[in-house]
Amino acid sequence: MPPFDEMLLSESDVRQPYEKFFEWFAAQDTQDLASKAAEAESFFRRTGITFNVYGQEEAAERLIPFDLVPRIMAKGEWDRLALGIEQRVEALNAFLHDIYHDQEIVKAGKLPARLIEGNEAFLPEMVGFTPPGNVYTHIIGTDIVRTGEDQFYVLEDNARTPSGVSYMIENRETMMQMFPELFAQNRVRPVETYPHHLRRSLEAVAPPACDGNPCVAVLTPGIFNSAYFEHAFLADQMGVELVEGSDVAEIDGRIQMRTTEGYKPIDVIYRRVDDAFLDPKVFNPESMLGIPGIMDAYKRGAITIANAPGTGISDDKAIYSYMPEIVEFYTGKPAMLENVPTWRCAEEDSLKYVLEHLSELVVKEVHGSGGYGMLVGPTASKAECEAFAAKLKENPSNYIAQPTLALSTVPILAEKGLAPRHVDLRPFVLVSDKIRIIPGGLTRVALKEGSLVVNSSQGGGTKDTWVLRD
Repeated sequence: MPPFDEMLLSESDVRQPYEKFFEWFAAQDTQDLASKAAEAESFFRRTGITFNVYGQEEAAERLIPFDLVPRIMAKGEWDRLALGIEQRVEALNAFLHDIYHDQEIVKAGKLPARLIEGNEAFLPEMVGFTPPGNVYTHIIGTDIVRTGEDQFYVLEDNARTPSGVSYMIENRETMMQMFPELFAQNRVRPVETYPHHLRRSLEAVAPPACDGNPCVAVLTPGIFNSAYFEHAFLADQMGVELVEGSDVAEIDGRIQMRTTEGYKPIDVIYRRVDDAFLDPKVFNPESMLGIPGIMDAYKRGAITIANAPGTGISDDKAIYSYMPEIVEFYTGKPAMLENVPTWRCAEEDSLKYVLEHLSELVVKEVHGSGGYGMLVGPTASKAECEAFAAKLKENPSNYIAQPTLALSTVPILAEKGLAPRHVDLRPFVLVSDKIRIIPGGLTRVALKEGSLVVNSSQGGGTKDTWVLRD
């Protein structure tokens, strides 16, 4: 059965959200559009929109390829998806509060204690502590895949330090500059308001020590980090300071940043530094990226850290496999958004099944990300499957496996016109005094024909994502 085509019902019949775009495209010269694509690439290069590829000496900094054809969603499609995302985000925050307090979900037998005990992402330092506003995951990027008209699955929850939002905003800005007539013809909901909403959301969870007008800063590991462009972009767009660990110190019980007028207290810090490097007094003593004393100030109510330390445990793919139970346990209702069916290799029967069907499955590390450390069975060689089977047998609890889904397709601009390619979607969610879901998100596209791998580090590209108002 062919994958679900988000634009076409048949060769000549277009789905409603794409009708105006399809009519516009038919009147375009493909060579002119190819020139526009080159113009967009030149714009991204001048702006410095790059990411670093670790472990590869050549071309360490790369552009993420951008495709001009937008992904378009009807209002009803988005509204149903957003309801499911909101429910999931509520459950994730409740789950994090619970596991760092009474662990009722473990006592109820809904989640094995072994998935928390000894989990490298679980921070004992957070036990018994409640962050300001009781918010753990202030910024979430939930990866969604689609397989049918009304069939969406959550691929993973990115609740630690989700990236990619700068590409969402720049993709939109580029499209609006190059094709203003398209936006005049289609009522597209805005995504460029994200920095405004992000700042408002962060200010709303200011700590008890704040005495009005919260001071927000973005903490970056520095220019060599793969997402440094995004850190600088968001700080600039929010109108706040971008700081490194060396710019900040604990003074008079507050975390303060160096300015031209002396040190100034920070109330909320949007950190893009991993837990292990956040505070050398508490975690890795050799870290030069973090802020000595920030955890103590945090627990005294002198600063808010977004996202909260210890949220990474909710990104664990073994815990992901229990998300339907987690959602129902904390919300009292079945999950509106389904998980991708998942085999936990730590379980003997599941491991047996995975080893017998390795060539049909996608196998991932429970702490993996970015498309690394995984096996895509249908495209792997026999030797690759055999090597991966040995790793599975050696450390089964480090892996989960999932079926190869027939991801939906969206057209890209190819040499001979439009051509379908597989996509996923990362909507961005802000959590503080309320839950704000940005209408759209980052669509990642597998540019190679037939490929299911959309990660930028593995050759994928991005698209502008349109949610129509009606």
